[in-house]
Amino acid sequence: MDWAHGLSGFLVGTLVGITGVGGGSLMAPILILLLGVAPTTAVGTDLWFAAITKSVGGTIHHSLGQPDWQVVKRLAYGSIPASILTSLVLSQMDLEPFKRGLIVNALGLLLIATAVATLSWGRIQRFALSFDHGTAEIYARRQPTFTIVAGVILGVLVTLTSVGAGALGAAMLIALYPLRMTAKRLVGTDIVHAVPLTVVAGLGHLWMGNVDFGLLGALLVGSIPGIILGSLIATKFASNWIRPILALVLAASGVKMLLN
Repeated sequence: MDWAHGLSGFLVGTLVGITGVGGGSLMAPILILLLGVAPTTAVGTDLWFAAITKSVGGTIHHSLGQPDWQVVKRLAYGSIPASILTSLVLSQMDLEPFKRGLIVNALGLLLIATAVATLSWGRIQRFALSFDHGTAEIYARRQPTFTIVAGVILGVLVTLTSVGAGALGAAMLIALYPLRMTAKRLVGTDIVHAVPLTVVAGLGHLWMGNVDFGLLGALLVGSIPGIILGSLIATKFASNWIRPILALVLAASGVKMLLN
């Protein structure tokens, strides 16, 4: 086993456990930019890495009573069908260079968007809380529909790039449920929803032959203890100090991806 792979898995797993962010958004550029893995294989392997890693974190957050299961279900109603449809579309693309270019460019843009979202959670919450009473009532009635639409968007993005279930998903949840989502509930809900989504998206990429199981195993050796540690840290300490560093790394990775 390459110990660099195991260490990468440990660091990314720890970040996922602490913040709910960083699984796909950090691992995908590591695989493509540092390890030279083909974009389609990187996305497929990363999805299974995220699915297994977040299953461990999700179990811990569930045991602590943190996920909002009603919100998880609403997101899944949109994300799961969207993921299946996106996998079917990708499987019908015969031009491999076009598919690689689509994935790399989408990934670069999404990494930059994820960096912005990581730093904007507080602003998004303040904006959502600024609605007057009448607007807030209308907004509350439409929350279920808006949440399903958010799930559709996440389903497409995660299946295409393996990125989006973390920071972008969290930003959407804060905008949709500014009063309901405490910091711990936000992380728990975000991680638990990511599990079925990444499994379904991962199955699509497995069907297309885009998963490197040897690489996946090496990453998981480090990530499982990492996310256990991170999830426990998240219950005791605020994660605000780590978000600016994470955002800078994500933005730099996105720019590098676009330039490549």
